[in-house]
Amino acid sequence: MRLSNTLTQITGGGSDGWELFIKARKMIAEGRDVTELTIGEHDIKTDTRILEAMHGAALGGATGYAMVPGIDPLRTAVAERLTHRTGVRTALDNVLITAGGQAALFAAFRAALDAGDSALYIDPYYATYPGTIRSVGGVPVAVTAPAENGFQPDIDALDKAAATSGAKALLINSPNNPTGAVYTRDTLERLAQIAHKHDLIVISDEVYDTQVWEGAHLSIRALEGMAERTFVVGSMSKSHAMTGSRVGWLVGPAHAMGHVTNLLTNTNYGVAGFTQQAALFALGLGETFEEEIAAPFKRRRALAQAALKGQNALRLSPPSGAMYLMLDIRASGLTGDAFADRLLTERAIAVMPGESFGTAAAGHVRVAMTIPDAPFEAALKEMVAFGATLA
Repeated sequence: MRLSNTLTQITGGGSDGWELFIKARKMIAEGRDVTELTIGEHDIKTDTRILEAMHGAALGGATGYAMVPGIDPLRTAVAERLTHRTGVRTALDNVLITAGGQAALFAAFRAALDAGDSALYIDPYYATYPGTIRSVGGVPVAVTAPAENGFQPDIDALDKAAATSGAKALLINSPNNPTGAVYTRDTLERLAQIAHKHDLIVISDEVYDTQVWEGAHLSIRALEGMAERTFVVGSMSKSHAMTGSRVGWLVGPAHAMGHVTNLLTNTNYGVAGFTQQAALFALGLGETFEEEIAAPFKRRRALAQAALKGQNALRLSPPSGAMYLMLDIRASGLTGDAFADRLLTERAIAVMPGESFGTAAAGHVRVAMTIPDAPFEAALKEMVAFGATLA
């Protein structure tokens, strides 16, 4: 069977970055006791009240085709949430419900790019970003956010890349996965200037907007002149521990959303009505509930800072948000890939190599703060001891 080049080149002909995760899962399947700190999956499950709302909606008949743009009450609730959180007036016509944030990301790039168009994204990056760009026939162009600058984007490099690549779009992510960086107002204002200068559509992945430990979350869509050139990707996954429910959204200019609806009609053809009803119920639990979901990660961040204090084998890049730690392991003399592989083999602790997230994260590992406090703290101390044997 002769497959399309677009399909076969989604990973760019190289690694997709998930080898360590797959190896860890195989070890677990074989009965090995592995401490898994790899992916952003909450250690708590979806709240039973939300599951009861989902169950009730299904029993109540919300099992047929739902409206492709999403049910109006949920779209309205998302619009009201964004208006409140960002200060940008958002209406139902600005919101489409998607099968998780990843589907929203795909739709945004399908809206922004024609085949052969370039799109800029920030390195380090979430593993699916370049593949998503390639999956719509686009050309991904990475721009570094140096560790030495707190993983804030290099604006001059971005300006140059936009000019030389003829890019049509720019993807940003704050709070950031994998680094935990929260972009400052100055960074976002300079990014907005670049977008205006080069006429870029901005795709802003804001799925971690409820997980901010230092500073404040600012949506680039809130800056002057940016609402009409920005798509925002959001999701119930991180804010409400609903990863498996696959409910996300894409927010953008109303005139664009009608065209994106045509795309959704020809892809997922809508999101299950009972999961949308559950998401609507979950949003109704309010900000206090969202703070409860985020609280363990803030607490574990403090545990990590204490556990890593007073040693030099592993250096913490202090995360301002999200559910991850980035540890600089270059004192070990190993790459992130080699360090993570040996840590898994010798200490049965699984973390993600920094190289899975781009060249700027080389010599680092990403640690997901997604197991209970006591084993999380113990794993960090074990990692410090392991690093000390190598340093």
